[in-house]
Amino acid sequence: MRANGLATAGLGFALGLALLAGPAGAQTAAPTRDDIVGKLNHFEEAAELDLPALKQQVMERAKTRIKNDPGPVNRPLIAPDLARLPAFNAQIQFDADTPIIQPSSYQTVGRIADALVHASLLPYTFLIVGHVESNSKTREANAILSQRRADAIRDVLVNTFKISTKRLHPIGLGEEQFLDRAKPTSAVNGQLQILTYAKLPEEPRPATPAPAAKKPAKKR
Repeated sequence: MRANGLATAGLGFALGLALLAGPAGAQTAAPTRDDIVGKLNHFEEAAELDLPALKQQVMERAKTRIKNDPGPVNRPLIAPDLARLPAFNAQIQFDADTPIIQPSSYQTVGRIADALVHASLLPYTFLIVGHVESNSKTREANAILSQRRADAIRDVLVNTFKISTKRLHPIGLGEEQFLDRAKPTSAVNGQLQILTYAKLPEEPRPATPAPAAKKPAKKR
Protein backbone atom coordinates (compact mmCIF):
# COMPACT_ATOMS: atom_id res chain seq x y z
CA MET A 1 0.00 0.00 0.00
CA ARG A 2 2.83 2.36 0.94
CA ALA A 3 4.57 1.73 -2.40
CA ASN A 4 1.33 2.37 -4.26
CA GLY A 5 0.82 5.56 -2.26
CA LEU A 6 4.32 6.79 -3.09
CA ALA A 7 3.82 5.98 -6.75
CA THR A 8 0.51 7.84 -6.81
CA ALA A 9 2.06 10.81 -5.03
CA GLY A 10 4.97 10.80 -7.50
CA LEU A 11 2.58 10.72 -10.45
CA GLY A 12 0.55 13.58 -8.98
CA PHE A 13 3.74 15.63 -8.45
CA ALA A 14 4.87 15.02 -12.03
CA LEU A 15 1.43 15.93 -13.36
CA GLY A 16 1.50 19.13 -11.30
CA LEU A 17 4.88 20.08 -12.80
CA ALA A 18 3.55 19.37 -16.29
CA LEU A 19 0.53 21.58 -15.69
CA LEU A 20 2.73 24.37 -14.39
CA ALA A 21 5.10 24.06 -17.33
CA GLY A 22 2.32 23.79 -19.89
CA PRO A 23 1.30 27.45 -20.21
CA ALA A 24 4.90 28.63 -20.19
CA GLY A 25 5.80 26.13 -22.87
CA ALA A 26 2.81 27.21 -24.92
CA GLN A 27 3.80 30.88 -24.86
CA THR A 28 5.48 32.28 -27.94
CA ALA A 29 9.08 33.16 -27.17
CA ALA A 30 9.93 36.85 -27.50
CA PRO A 31 11.80 37.59 -30.73
CA THR A 32 15.48 38.41 -30.44
CA ARG A 33 16.96 41.71 -31.51
CA ASP A 34 18.67 39.98 -34.43
CA ASP A 35 15.35 38.43 -35.54
CA ILE A 36 13.86 41.92 -35.80
CA VAL A 37 16.91 43.47 -37.45
CA GLY A 38 16.91 40.68 -40.02
CA LYS A 39 13.31 41.51 -40.98
CA LEU A 40 13.85 45.27 -41.22
CA ASN A 41 17.33 45.85 -42.65
CA HIS A 42 16.70 45.15 -46.35
CA PHE A 43 15.17 48.51 -47.26
CA GLU A 44 15.21 49.31 -50.97
CA GLU A 45 12.76 52.09 -51.77
CA ALA A 46 10.41 54.33 -49.79
CA ALA A 47 6.68 53.86 -50.34
CA GLU A 48 4.73 56.76 -51.76
CA LEU A 49 2.54 57.51 -48.76
CA ASP A 50 0.90 60.65 -47.46
CA LEU A 51 0.47 59.61 -43.82
CA PRO A 52 -1.89 62.43 -42.69
CA ALA A 53 -4.08 61.77 -45.74
CA LEU A 54 -4.01 58.01 -45.08
CA LYS A 55 -5.15 58.52 -41.47
CA GLN A 56 -8.05 60.58 -42.72
CA GLN A 57 -8.96 57.97 -45.37
CA VAL A 58 -8.96 55.20 -42.75
CA MET A 59 -11.41 57.11 -40.55
CA GLU A 60 -13.63 58.16 -43.43
CA ARG A 61 -13.85 54.65 -44.83
CA ALA A 62 -14.42 53.12 -41.39
CA LYS A 63 -17.30 55.54 -40.72
CA THR A 64 -18.95 55.28 -44.12
CA ARG A 65 -21.60 52.64 -44.68
CA ILE A 66 -20.91 51.48 -48.21
CA LYS A 67 -24.07 50.15 -49.85
CA ASN A 68 -22.26 47.45 -51.79
CA ASP A 69 -19.45 46.78 -49.31
CA PRO A 70 -17.86 43.47 -50.42
CA GLY A 71 -17.20 42.51 -46.79
CA PRO A 72 -13.93 42.09 -44.90
CA VAL A 73 -12.65 39.24 -47.07
CA ASN A 74 -12.91 41.13 -50.36
CA ARG A 75 -12.60 44.70 -49.13
CA PRO A 76 -9.77 46.44 -51.05
CA LEU A 77 -6.59 47.23 -49.11
CA ILE A 78 -6.41 50.86 -48.12
CA ALA A 79 -2.60 51.07 -48.38
CA PRO A 80 -1.34 48.26 -50.64
CA ASP A 81 2.09 49.92 -51.00
CA LEU A 82 2.90 48.89 -47.42
CA ALA A 83 3.46 45.35 -48.68
CA ARG A 84 6.64 46.53 -50.41
CA LEU A 85 8.28 47.65 -47.17
CA PRO A 86 10.39 45.42 -44.89
CA ALA A 87 8.13 44.41 -42.01
CA PHE A 88 8.28 42.79 -38.60
CA ASN A 89 4.95 41.54 -37.23
CA ALA A 90 4.85 41.71 -33.42
CA GLN A 91 2.42 39.84 -31.20
CA ILE A 92 1.82 42.62 -28.66
CA GLN A 93 -0.84 41.88 -26.05
CA PHE A 94 -3.09 44.74 -24.94
CA ASP A 95 -5.83 44.85 -22.33
CA ALA A 96 -9.19 44.25 -24.01
CA ASP A 97 -10.46 47.26 -25.97
CA THR A 98 -7.67 49.51 -24.64
CA PRO A 99 -4.19 50.67 -25.70
CA ILE A 100 -2.71 49.44 -22.39
CA ILE A 101 0.21 47.08 -23.09
CA GLN A 102 0.19 43.93 -20.98
CA PRO A 103 3.36 43.21 -18.96
CA SER A 104 3.88 39.94 -20.88
CA SER A 105 4.70 42.04 -23.98
CA TYR A 106 7.20 44.42 -22.38
CA GLN A 107 10.11 42.21 -23.41
CA THR A 108 9.04 42.26 -27.06
CA VAL A 109 8.76 46.07 -27.04
CA GLY A 110 12.25 46.24 -25.50
CA ARG A 111 13.65 44.00 -28.22
CA ILE A 112 12.09 46.26 -30.85
CA ALA A 113 13.83 49.23 -29.23
CA ASP A 114 17.15 47.33 -29.24
CA ALA A 115 16.73 46.61 -32.94
CA LEU A 116 15.95 50.21 -33.87
CA VAL A 117 19.28 51.40 -32.42
CA HIS A 118 21.26 48.70 -34.22
CA ALA A 119 23.88 50.26 -36.49
CA SER A 120 22.23 48.92 -39.67
CA LEU A 121 18.86 50.51 -38.81
CA LEU A 122 19.95 53.88 -37.40
CA PRO A 123 19.68 55.64 -40.81
CA TYR A 124 15.95 54.84 -41.15
CA THR A 125 12.51 55.93 -40.01
CA PHE A 126 9.76 53.43 -39.22
CA LEU A 127 6.01 53.02 -39.36
CA ILE A 128 4.23 51.57 -36.34
CA VAL A 129 1.07 50.09 -37.85
CA GLY A 130 -1.86 49.08 -35.66
CA HIS A 131 -4.38 46.48 -36.84
CA VAL A 132 -7.50 44.95 -35.26
CA GLU A 133 -9.24 41.68 -36.04
CA SER A 134 -12.88 41.82 -37.07
CA ASN A 135 -15.10 41.65 -33.98
CA SER A 136 -18.37 42.94 -32.57
CA LYS A 137 -17.10 46.53 -32.47
CA THR A 138 -17.83 49.00 -35.24
CA ARG A 139 -15.19 49.60 -37.89
CA GLU A 140 -14.88 53.18 -36.66
CA ALA A 141 -14.22 52.07 -33.07
CA ASN A 142 -11.61 49.58 -34.28
CA ALA A 143 -9.89 52.23 -36.42
CA ILE A 144 -9.63 54.51 -33.38
CA LEU A 145 -8.39 51.66 -31.16
CA SER A 146 -5.71 50.61 -33.66
CA GLN A 147 -4.41 54.20 -33.83
CA ARG A 148 -4.32 54.47 -30.03
CA ARG A 149 -2.37 51.23 -29.80
CA ALA A 150 0.14 52.34 -32.41
CA ASP A 151 0.49 55.63 -30.50
CA ALA A 152 1.02 53.70 -27.25
CA ILE A 153 3.92 51.71 -28.71
CA ARG A 154 5.45 54.92 -30.09
CA ASP A 155 5.18 56.57 -26.68
CA VAL A 156 6.91 53.68 -24.89
CA LEU A 157 9.71 53.58 -27.47
CA VAL A 158 10.25 57.34 -27.12
CA ASN A 159 9.73 57.86 -23.40
CA THR A 160 11.16 54.63 -21.99
CA PHE A 161 13.76 53.61 -24.57
CA LYS A 162 14.68 57.11 -25.84
CA ILE A 163 14.14 56.37 -29.53
CA SER A 164 13.95 59.66 -31.43
CA THR A 165 10.34 60.62 -32.13
CA LYS A 166 11.46 61.79 -35.60
CA ARG A 167 12.10 58.13 -36.52
CA LEU A 168 8.64 56.80 -35.59
CA HIS A 169 5.33 57.29 -37.41
CA PRO A 170 2.33 55.55 -35.78
CA ILE A 171 -0.76 54.82 -37.86
CA GLY A 172 -3.79 52.64 -37.18
CA LEU A 173 -5.47 50.81 -40.05
CA GLY A 174 -8.21 49.13 -38.01
CA GLU A 175 -10.10 46.65 -40.18
CA GLU A 176 -9.16 48.40 -43.42
CA GLN A 177 -6.09 46.24 -44.15
CA PHE A 178 -6.23 42.77 -42.63
CA LEU A 179 -3.00 40.81 -42.36
CA ASP A 180 -4.98 37.62 -43.06
CA ARG A 181 -7.81 38.65 -45.36
CA ALA A 182 -9.14 35.09 -45.62
CA LYS A 183 -9.74 34.96 -41.85
CA PRO A 184 -10.85 38.42 -40.65
CA THR A 185 -11.52 37.22 -37.09
CA SER A 186 -8.10 35.56 -36.72
CA ALA A 187 -5.86 36.82 -33.91
CA VAL A 188 -3.16 37.30 -36.56
CA ASN A 189 -5.05 40.41 -37.64
CA GLY A 190 -4.45 41.94 -34.22
CA GLN A 191 -0.69 41.94 -34.67
CA LEU A 192 1.21 45.20 -34.72
CA GLN A 193 3.69 45.87 -37.52
CA ILE A 194 7.00 47.72 -37.58
CA LEU A 195 7.91 48.70 -41.15
CA THR A 196 11.08 50.32 -42.44
CA TYR A 197 9.67 53.47 -43.99
CA ALA A 198 12.34 55.81 -45.33
CA LYS A 199 15.87 57.06 -44.89
CA LEU A 200 16.42 59.87 -42.44
CA PRO A 201 17.27 63.09 -44.25
CA GLU A 202 20.92 63.92 -43.93
CA GLU A 203 21.51 66.87 -41.67
CA PRO A 204 23.56 69.63 -43.32
CA ARG A 205 27.08 69.82 -42.04
CA PRO A 206 28.05 73.12 -40.46
CA ALA A 207 30.20 75.24 -42.75
CA THR A 208 33.88 75.16 -41.90
CA PRO A 209 34.95 78.67 -40.93
CA ALA A 210 37.60 80.18 -43.16
CA PRO A 211 41.01 80.38 -41.51
CA ALA A 212 41.73 83.78 -40.03
CA ALA A 213 44.03 85.96 -42.10
CA LYS A 214 47.49 86.24 -40.67
CA LYS A 215 48.49 89.65 -39.50
CA PRO A 216 51.61 90.99 -41.14
CA ALA A 217 54.64 90.75 -38.94
CA LYS A 218 55.68 94.01 -37.32
CA LYS A 219 58.90 95.51 -38.63
CA ARG A 220 61.59 95.93 -36.06
